[in-house]
Amino acid sequence: MRTMLKAFGMSREQQAVAQARKAFETGRSKCLDYRILQLESLKRLFIEKQKEIANALKKDLNKSEVGTQLYETLGLEGEINLAVKNLKSWAAPRPVEKNLLTISDTVYIRPEPLGVVLIIGAWNYPWAVTIQPLIGAIAAGNAAVIKPSEVCVHTAKVMEEFLPAYIDKELYPVVTGGVAETQELLKQRFDHIFYTGNSMVGKIIMEAAAKHLTPVTLELGGKSPCYIDKNCDITIACRRVAWGKYTNCGQTCIAPDYILCESSIQDKVIAEIKKAVKEFYTENPQTCPDYGRVINQRHFKRIMALIDDSTVAMGGQNEEADCYIAPTVLRDVKPDAKVMQEEIFGPVLPIITISGLDEAIKFINKGEKPLALYVFTPDDKVIQKMIEETSSGAILANDCLLHYSISALPFGGVGNSGMGCYHGKFSFDQLSHLRSCLIKKLKMEGINTMRYPPHTPSKLSRARFFILKSSNLSWIGRMMMLATLVVVAAVVIQNYFL
Repeated sequence: MRTMLKAFGMSREQQAVAQARKAFETGRSKCLDYRILQLESLKRLFIEKQKEIANALKKDLNKSEVGTQLYETLGLEGEINLAVKNLKSWAAPRPVEKNLLTISDTVYIRPEPLGVVLIIGAWNYPWAVTIQPLIGAIAAGNAAVIKPSEVCVHTAKVMEEFLPAYIDKELYPVVTGGVAETQELLKQRFDHIFYTGNSMVGKIIMEAAAKHLTPVTLELGGKSPCYIDKNCDITIACRRVAWGKYTNCGQTCIAPDYILCESSIQDKVIAEIKKAVKEFYTENPQTCPDYGRVINQRHFKRIMALIDDSTVAMGGQNEEADCYIAPTVLRDVKPDAKVMQEEIFGPVLPIITISGLDEAIKFINKGEKPLALYVFTPDDKVIQKMIEETSSGAILANDCLLHYSISALPFGGVGNSGMGCYHGKFSFDQLSHLRSCLIKKLKMEGINTMRYPPHTPSKLSRARFFILKSSNLSWIGRMMMLATLVVVAAVVIQNYFL
């Protein structure tokens, strides 16, 4: 097929999409057993090629082998196990509540594959955020074109080499390359586009998708706030914040972007974060195998430029050749400082002092809706107030990042931080068409007279009864209503023929 496509002058990207479309049209991805086979093969890849995966991530982001499993592949294995275990129930027809007009009919939702999905991955957790949507696409019976981030050069090569060796290379082709290749892909018609990255590129993706009316899932980011209540256990809070912030060298879309706290606890917060950093990454994080690196020199320069108008309270050491920036805290940061104008996406943590909870909420609400919001407090009323008076993709009290690991929670943004959600069954539903099905019989025509012209007050009265009195019926109530329906139908039919 590839030779034939080349003869027609098709680009590599066009070939991949055409190949995936043709493979999808064979219908093999609709078979549940085939989907399970693909998912289990994908899981074998993470087990059998763990060394190659870890070596590539060491070169790209200085991730350790244990860190690679912990933050990249372990969650994917869990997602696959969940999908394999539940796929038959997820894909089964879903009965729905009927009204009196359809009480004797078959009414259900049928999940169906969308078709060919484009998955554009990100570089910060290249396996986790690229393969997790793929698991949903496979489970839902779709074909998928996989575009790894070109920024993680070594990982992209590993994906290109091993994914086709483990899963159906026609249904799930891998396309590598940079901006030009992505732009060429976006010219093609897809049935869904799943993008993980920043909001600026997200707008470009959405604009390209609009030309074909293609639905999109955009997993973006933003400045995720972290409010620390002066009455909480500051030692534990700062330990958890330090872990959430400096994991992967701060290059996590749901990392705490900045701290909001009262000035009376700022020094204590800085001291406790410093203690936690020393515990996690030693006195010299640059030599610690568990401390990552900024992805490249372009991002290194961007991050360093963000801190030059703020006061460094901790860290700040850096080495451009090594793409190393030490875990850094900035104190007394002003709202108009450079570091507050964009998502940091690096190991720099600004502290903004506020007078209390109300001012913190007001500050949060002035910005774009974040992907995550963190609040550390022992007071349930403070947590509830933060939930009720703010909006974010997720809110987490007294910890960081962990909501990402819960497959029963939808992961996604709101507003500028994204649209759509995934993880677990949410991935399956996001990448399925939930088709409405109503199967009637050519009987009981008499009951339909109320909807046929000529329209009369008596027909309207009957319609009101059948439509408005049918909500929230118990099983017994439904049986009684069915008996009533039969009687009414008999009367209507009798009058119809007299």
